[in-house]
Amino acid sequence: MLKIRSNRFRTGETSPLFTTEVAEKTREFHSQIQGYEPTPLTSLPALAKELGVKAIYVKDESHRFGLNAFKVLGGSYALGRLLAKKLDLDISEIDLQTVSQKFERPMVFTTATAGNHGTGVAWAARAMGQKAVVYMPKGSPQSAVERIRGLGADCIVTDVNYDDTVRLANKTAEENGWELVQDTAWDGYEEIPTWISQGYMTMAGEAADQLAKLDDAQPTHVMLQAGVGAMAGGVLGYLADAYGPENFRSVISEPRAADCLYQSVSSENGEMTAVEGDLTSIMAGLACGEPNPITWPILRDCGDHFISATDNIAATGMRILGNPLKGDPAITGGESGALNIGLLYALRAKEEYAELAQKAGLNEESVVLIFNTEGDTNPERYRKIVWEGALPL
Repeated sequence: MLKIRSNRFRTGETSPLFTTEVAEKTREFHSQIQGYEPTPLTSLPALAKELGVKAIYVKDESHRFGLNAFKVLGGSYALGRLLAKKLDLDISEIDLQTVSQKFERPMVFTTATAGNHGTGVAWAARAMGQKAVVYMPKGSPQSAVERIRGLGADCIVTDVNYDDTVRLANKTAEENGWELVQDTAWDGYEEIPTWISQGYMTMAGEAADQLAKLDDAQPTHVMLQAGVGAMAGGVLGYLADAYGPENFRSVISEPRAADCLYQSVSSENGEMTAVEGDLTSIMAGLACGEPNPITWPILRDCGDHFISATDNIAATGMRILGNPLKGDPAITGGESGALNIGLLYALRAKEEYAELAQKAGLNEESVVLIFNTEGDTNPERYRKIVWEGALPL
């Protein structure tokens, strides 16, 4: 169920793309969006005691802008930067309430998504008076399609996997003169994915500020789930710059069916390695087979441990968050959001993983920071897992 790889390519070198200074600018931008407020940092002391660690803190992104997921942070920042570039302004000069009046007709932004990123782009486009066209891979839940369409965007479900859907969205954008807003990069397409990953640093900055007000001012372990690595790289980059990469351990986790970062760190030379095929996982937001070249360097240089996990690990995390021990609050965690709670439970509660937990340095002095990146974005499947016990450990 779990495979772990300690990173032999780690250098501890931080990235100038992901710093506390850059994060201040992204947070200033987000703070002017109507409805902005930091999401909760929730302590789970009873679970920490049960698992034999000092503290567990969950940054709960299910509260972000009422959208049930964190992805809007990246999409909105990228759209803001694109609008500013189009108008030859600094992003600090963009007034989101009036920016649409500066265009004769709306800009059209397009993207490929497993759900949450497209929702964020659609929401941000509407908030800024622009237009969004969103492509989703085959097998995408109808609830996600309806959520995106409900935000005023066009939503098209393809008959190919996520990575091929990205290629289709790019081709369509080029043919129509639209702006592609994709959270992964390739040769010649780096600027916008960089902005997206920088946008995610807002939640890392919030978490650092919230931790600073507590007794456990700094985590010893940060657990980050990854698809292409856009979020994991942005957040890890920020925390490495803020705390120093030598002062905490990072665990990067992925679904077994799409563990491209695990495969990359397992390669002979630490080169990006793609995973091909169907990429089927309940963790739809993480079911991506090609690493993001913008964030792979920071993950390679500062990531400590990479884990490939089966779907039942994430399902267990959903049940743990939704059915807490006495004294801990309930948290609604979706399939991608709950992966690391399930992972932490498996590492600390299951004897067969004791050696892996030791390898990751998890012990009674550990202060663990986890990001619940989504709530019940697929309500029907959430109930099947949490209520009916689908995918037991």
